[in-house]
Amino acid sequence: MTETELYAPGPANQVRVRKDGEKWTLILVRDLRHAPDKVWQALTDPAQLREWAPFETDGSLGAVGTVKLTWVGTPTPIDTRVTRAEAPKALEYGDMRWELEACGGGTRLTLWAKIDRRFVSMGAAGWHIAFDVLDHLLGGTPIGRIAGGDAVKFAGWQRLNAEYAKQFGIEPPAWTPRAPQK
Repeated sequence: MTETELYAPGPANQVRVRKDGEKWTLILVRDLRHAPDKVWQALTDPAQLREWAPFETDGSLGAVGTVKLTWVGTPTPIDTRVTRAEAPKALEYGDMRWELEACGGGTRLTLWAKIDRRFVSMGAAGWHIAFDVLDHLLGGTPIGRIAGGDAVKFAGWQRLNAEYAKQFGIEPPAWTPRAPQK
């Protein structure tokens, strides 16, 4: 059995949403057992991002500038501007803002992500799993990225999507994975 097959996400965390029209802000907080410098590298280094994040970049996110960001399952890169990069404390690009705070020998990682309200529970489920994968990667026990179509086929994602939808007071969106693009 692979590490991914052994992995099962815990229950939906108390994630918050800030409701503002069609774009809501998803606010996720995770305490990691790793130093802010180590977490910062995982948030900014393209090689590490490929191991856990639901996207890839063609360059470092650790400096103000433009990179091409490609979400898993989408063929077209998006020019994305890094507008804030204050190692190892704050990072902003696109519709995302990350804050890292030293906390009890580790890091409290907070993500603010603007997302269409119709997909907010899906986003919460995906980021929940991505944060778990990140924690395993930083702890030296990588389980492999679980993102895009692979995530939604994952039983843990389905459960989390429903739990987050209930927590946010919305109906969970129905989602059927598309056939791979040729």
